[in-house]
Amino acid sequence: MGKAEPWTHIPHLKYEHDYTLAAMAFQSNVVNTQPATTSQYTVSSQLTDWSTGTCDCCDDCGICLCGAFVPCILACRVAQDSGENCLLPCLPGAMIALRTSMRNKYNISGSVCEDWLIMACLGPCGLCQMAREQNMRG
Repeated sequence: MGKAEPWTHIPHLKYEHDYTLAAMAFQSNVVNTQPATTSQYTVSSQLTDWSTGTCDCCDDCGICLCGAFVPCILACRVAQDSGENCLLPCLPGAMIALRTSMRNKYNISGSVCEDWLIMACLGPCGLCQMAREQNMRG
């Protein structure tokens, strides 16, 4: 008796030829490429400025008075008009993030650093500017 071939213990693979065909059958469905992913980007052509200046309180006296005497209520309204929770202004730094979000939404030029400076140093004025922008853009 000769040495037994390794595939002969499998009844339906008694011959090397059958084993090779079976191995090739398993290897015939090899994926050579990955499916391509496509992304679509929209690039805005123009950045604009804020409709009013940071300290242009005379443009809307109602917003100015609200920002001066009850800024928490104005901040809640600005947050809600932006589609955020009314309690967002209670979180530290949230109004900076909201201002940046508004700038991006309306394609207003500026930077996160400018947003931080305005909201940290001129908070009520920056808040009034955001409210006026929402009113003007609807």
